[in-house]
Amino acid sequence: MLRLLAARLLNSVPRPKPATPHCCFIPASNAVFRKYSYSSPKGEKRPRGSSSEGAAVESPSPRNRKAKSKKVKIEAEQVKPKKTQPEQETVKQTAPEEKASSKIIFGKPPSSQAEQVCYNPRAAGYHPIEDATWKRGERVPYSALASTLEIIEEVSARLKMIEILSNFFRSVLVLTPEDLLPSVYLCLNKIAPAYEGIELGVAETSLMKAIAQSTGRTVSQIKSDAQDSGDLGVVAEQSKSNQRMIFKPARLTVKGVFDKLKEIAQMTGHASQTKKVEKIQTMFVACQGPEARFLIRSLHGKLRIGLAEQSVLQALALACAVTPPGQEYPPKEINASKGRSAESFKAHVDQLALILKTAYCECPNYGKIIPVLLKEGIEKLPDNCKLTPGIPLKPMLAHPTKGVQEVLQRFEGMTFTCEWKYDGERAQIHIHKKDVSIFSRNQENNTSKYPDIIARLDKCKSDGVESCILDCEAVAWDREKQQILPFQILSTRKRKDANEADIKVQVCVFMFDLLYLNGEPLVKRPFKERRELLKQNFREHAGEWLFATCLDTTKMEEVQEFLDESVKGNCEGLMVKTLEQDATYEIAKRSRNWLKLKKDYLEGVGDTLDVVVIGGYLGKGKRTGTYGGFLLACYDKDCEEYQSICKIGTGFSDEDLQTHTQLLKEQVVPNPKSYYRYDSSLEPDHWFEPVQVWEIKCADLSLSPVHRAALGIVDPEKGISLRFPRFIRIREDKNVEDATSAQQVAYMYSNQEQVKNQQADGGKFAEEDFY
Repeated sequence: MLRLLAARLLNSVPRPKPATPHCCFIPASNAVFRKYSYSSPKGEKRPRGSSSEGAAVESPSPRNRKAKSKKVKIEAEQVKPKKTQPEQETVKQTAPEEKASSKIIFGKPPSSQAEQVCYNPRAAGYHPIEDATWKRGERVPYSALASTLEIIEEVSARLKMIEILSNFFRSVLVLTPEDLLPSVYLCLNKIAPAYEGIELGVAETSLMKAIAQSTGRTVSQIKSDAQDSGDLGVVAEQSKSNQRMIFKPARLTVKGVFDKLKEIAQMTGHASQTKKVEKIQTMFVACQGPEARFLIRSLHGKLRIGLAEQSVLQALALACAVTPPGQEYPPKEINASKGRSAESFKAHVDQLALILKTAYCECPNYGKIIPVLLKEGIEKLPDNCKLTPGIPLKPMLAHPTKGVQEVLQRFEGMTFTCEWKYDGERAQIHIHKKDVSIFSRNQENNTSKYPDIIARLDKCKSDGVESCILDCEAVAWDREKQQILPFQILSTRKRKDANEADIKVQVCVFMFDLLYLNGEPLVKRPFKERRELLKQNFREHAGEWLFATCLDTTKMEEVQEFLDESVKGNCEGLMVKTLEQDATYEIAKRSRNWLKLKKDYLEGVGDTLDVVVIGGYLGKGKRTGTYGGFLLACYDKDCEEYQSICKIGTGFSDEDLQTHTQLLKEQVVPNPKSYYRYDSSLEPDHWFEPVQVWEIKCADLSLSPVHRAALGIVDPEKGISLRFPRFIRIREDKNVEDATSAQQVAYMYSNQEQVKNQQADGGKFAEEDFY
């Protein structure tokens, strides 16, 4: 009876052609659909009926002649060129049912006119009101964001990406400014600041289950297609486009999707996985076209469009420069660039971008930045978004240098100090009255990892300190021998929710900078003053709290001797810092006012490199069953791409290879990412997601016709490669975008003695920017 009723419904209700999606697509994406198009094999089994709102009703399998004749009749209905009047009436009668079942995540159902209009932020002479597909006061449709991301995915030029995204932001600023915050977060594939620890990544199996239950396919079919395509988002999109809908759910909104994603990320408990799948289904059944692709990618935690945070900030600054926020509607200034020269307007955009990026570095919380931006403009951010205890800032980093002579040349005529460079974990300690937080260099909240540090804080802090931010290094410590232990021992500590009574690896905290004290930011003060305040307000306690061992000098012999002492003291080398001139704390910058001089520098290359693993070569002989070699890459932050720098096969123990193989086999993708740059002669057996950073050492750097690292910076046709690379360790404290940059690789190459003699000008590497 149920099957008969379903068949009658299908005969009476018009359905779109299977090849026609429910919303308009940007033509450039059609190739993606053709590549991963899905057609049901004969006899494919599907669940009967559906339990989700807006779910599809599938045609029964042709088990007998009667069912087959019904299917033929249904297909004949689909190819009719026009709808009859009764059919239109049938659709109209179902509309109240659809409206009643819609939840807060949905906006109003799209009109037939809206369906025919594609949102195209790439349009020439883009107008934020006329080219938008929603009206003033309406929630931003998720389809507009999905179309924007779809176009960006197909663009390789960074400036073009920024322009496209800024056009979308302009429309949001003018029409629905309250949706700017969720729009920015969804572009970054985040739902909260990094230090809050709310991660979006949903297990792949849960996503496959939600897709299967919503489309009438099986989990095994979804899994098979995902393995073939390497992109679950594309599989979800194509599975959804092949669906036949009786009712068209109301369109998704950016705010609704963002709220649901946050709910899903915060779900915990025994039944949380089931609840997550249900919430995912309610969104997925309402997806149209590319929405399904980007929704599933967001849930998976991999947006995969090559859009870095610095580009999003630049796009936001450009949007505010072209169409200033805070105007009454309709805005008087739609395009503020008109009437200004290109150079003048570019300088204005760069100024706004610098203010925005600096504010974000000091206060990395869009929930605090966006409201100020909307109400008062970017120019007022420095007055409202300041350094605040409890909100981590990105640390200042040092540039590598090869020897003592280079240090003296760089700091000639300046006062500087040398500090031991400790082999531990960066610890940014925030104190506000009784609240204490500890953050890593990546703004990860490590408070629960170090209950022992918090418990003994009163031993080092003077009574006059009410609030402060300390920059420190937490190092594994041998209490019996009173000496530093290697980083590998520190890495064995429990990462979260440690119990002080169960801690076996003790730590000593070495304090070296004070960034904030009792309500006053100190980052603009010279290091000499900051160090004096540090020693006035904090004290040492043997084996628990110590100041970084330092030496103020200008003599080469003393620097060399101090370097030798640091190596004997189980340190990596020295940090050399200016004291008075150019001695401010440069947040989120790798500054040449801090130089690092490591013990490895004396053995060849001026620094070890932190590179990303992008491919693996299957082992042979005794390495059969594991990977025998790997393809490594540096990260070009300007182009937002990974550029091959070397192949590596040395420095690994058998245990290392087993560990790497176990981890990386879970990250295998069938094809290289669109943002990988490599020569076809280097193609590995397996490509990987960019997830892990390795520290490696090499003999020197040389120009290469094969590798793509820093291509065009030093030589217009050749990249840079590493000679005799050797694996040192995994850098678990670094994200892949924190890997050694192409600009750094070029600087290291040019800083070699044999290359220096051939180059007259190294000025192209002098410019500094946020990392």
